[in-house]
Amino acid sequence: MRRPTGNTWRRVAAIAVSAVCVGYAPIAMTELWPYARPGAPAFGEWILAHVVSPRYVADALATRIGPYRHSLVPMIVHSVLGGVLMLLGPAQVLTAVRRRTRLHRVLGVVFAVTVYASMAGAALYLARTAPEDAFSGAAFWIVLATILVGTVMSVTFGVLAAVGGLPDLHQRWMLLCYGFLLTAPLLRFEWGGLPLVLPGLSMAEINQVATMHLGSVVAFGALIASRSLDRRTTVAGVSRSWAPVPVLAVAHLAGAAALTWIVRASLDYGTRGRRLLLAYLLPYAVIYAVMALCARRAGREGRLWAREEWRLHWAALCLAPVLSAGAAPVFERSLGLDGLTALAAGAAIGCGALAVTATLMVSVRVMYAREVLKRAVPAPGSAPRLSTPVS
Repeated sequence: MRRPTGNTWRRVAAIAVSAVCVGYAPIAMTELWPYARPGAPAFGEWILAHVVSPRYVADALATRIGPYRHSLVPMIVHSVLGGVLMLLGPAQVLTAVRRRTRLHRVLGVVFAVTVYASMAGAALYLARTAPEDAFSGAAFWIVLATILVGTVMSVTFGVLAAVGGLPDLHQRWMLLCYGFLLTAPLLRFEWGGLPLVLPGLSMAEINQVATMHLGSVVAFGALIASRSLDRRTTVAGVSRSWAPVPVLAVAHLAGAAALTWIVRASLDYGTRGRRLLLAYLLPYAVIYAVMALCARRAGREGRLWAREEWRLHWAALCLAPVLSAGAAPVFERSLGLDGLTALAAGAAIGCGALAVTATLMVSVRVMYAREVLKRAVPAPGSAPRLSTPVS
């Protein structure tokens, strides 16, 4: 029996993600029906009621009626267009793979406009809802706002990369954008699956656990997809690393100090703090190990560009706890949150925010290399310039 090849795994992953997207589309489109008309059918609630319990769903529904009611139209726009985006994503991947360039561009314009419209609906809801009134509390409101900003930024940079003739960067930003959009179906999976591991918790409490790692998981998935599609060994103009060993060492030291503070602070809050800490640390450790392994393997195999990208994201992952530790007291003082809620919000947004930063650094790295090559090519009719190598 032959071992599965890289192409096989990529095909399986693409089919699995597409199946999730297509399956979630009708759930997203009907999710707000019960809030507009009590008793109206909603596929997602029906599934959760059968997987977990009707009471589990009913209690969650009751806590969201008030906040959703005064922003129902924006939320319906957000959820229906979110379902449309679930269908457009696989279509965009398929047209890119099949090299249907014209159709890919048309669907890309539709995708970008739909993202902006859907996020506008979410922004109106967040603007009209106090953080403490959001489902499962202020930490989730902060996470939603961060995902919204990350989604809008990534699709904007993706469009700019396409217009600027940088298809590799366009691909990275759009995969990151779609990763942020996939937090919605993945969150529903956790609503249904985590009660088997953590029985007795309400959906609001399950939601708090899930949000501790969703941002890091989807950003890491986008990175894996980007790296699997980029077969280049080197990139012209890229020479020295922007994340050499001294930079990685400093990032590790800073991250270890911040992570130690997060662990100690979380343990002060008893069972709830330990539960949220575990939900944060376990995925973080797995992602860290994979990044370290991939960066080292790429270096051994002479794939310098892959090593550079892995290193930049690895450094960002190390620095994510620094951002989280710094954001927690800011949230606590500026929003009047209790210590654990502020700590959970800071931890929940750190990895996702730093993934955006790392992707931005990769983009700047590529554009800088492009500029270096332009300057190295003499203008027509001019004498070639002698350059002194940098030691």
